[in-house]
Amino acid sequence: MRLEMETNRFYLGRDYSEALAAAGASPVHLSLIPDPDYINDVMDGLDGVLLPGSDTDVDPAYYDEDPHPAIEKIVPEKDETDILVLEVAERLGLPVFAICFGMQSLNVSRGGSLIQDIDSQVPNSIKHQQGIPLSRNSHYISFEEDSLITKHVDEAVRQKVKVNSHHHQAISKAGKDLRATAWTSDGVIEAVEDTRTGRFVLGVQWHPELSWKNNRLSGGLFRDFVDACARGKQVGKKLSGTWQ
Repeated sequence: MRLEMETNRFYLGRDYSEALAAAGASPVHLSLIPDPDYINDVMDGLDGVLLPGSDTDVDPAYYDEDPHPAIEKIVPEKDETDILVLEVAERLGLPVFAICFGMQSLNVSRGGSLIQDIDSQVPNSIKHQQGIPLSRNSHYISFEEDSLITKHVDEAVRQKVKVNSHHHQAISKAGKDLRATAWTSDGVIEAVEDTRTGRFVLGVQWHPELSWKNNRLSGGLFRDFVDACARGKQVGKKLSGTWQ
């Protein structure tokens, strides 16, 4: 979830839960309580982790940098909870689908670093903060042919894939066991995947939860994630002797 500082409330946009439910999952919200006992208890029995976007920035102290003048709001509870959740997901081998801030958090948790402000740190950058309407696809991406993205894009239109964009930070150095698989024309990384065989860990810089209803790529990625969760659940049943 997120933390609304002005009202001290946990919250999360409905789009994430609706996209997961439509793909066949049963969404469970995790509160931003950075306590290992709580995280272990609440994740017991879950089949995967979706790390959503956030209106905050990851604290650059996590990748050993001082804050850039353009850095925006930092919520320690968000950073700390994400790190704990990812530690449990890694230990259990759970599928992870990380979106926007979630992808950046995933990368930092693996020892990677971030571009703290695209406009001032990426030469000749395109516009990455499109504003309203949030669901409008605003820029093109290119991607590796052996990526998870490929199967959801017809070959005839692979050079014309557009996505929405709402971020001022991005991945700089990819973290351990992560490889970049999609980019914008200015070189900003738009997707990462786990390099290890049998692991489903996908991060995207855009917001597929805003366009899953009418966009084949966005909807397909949610289905891939839920399918990976279902496969892991069946393997768990088999290992525990309850295979049916």
